[in-house]
Amino acid sequence: MKKLGHLFVFGALISMLTSCEVIGGIFKAGVWSGILLVVVVIALIVWIVAKVAGGGKR
Repeated sequence: MKKLGHLFVFGALISMLTSCEVIGGIFKAGVWSGILLVVVVIALIVWIVAKVAGGGKR
């Protein structure tokens, strides 16, 4: 029953937004997700290169 209430509120909010606002929100989330993914991948590559190049030797 609680999920039905959440779904109703979500549906009401979506119907109040214009399509341009909804699409804009999706693209903003996509841009930030992409930026975060690129930063994580670059950090992972740097970490792997450091390990292979002898960063783990004592």
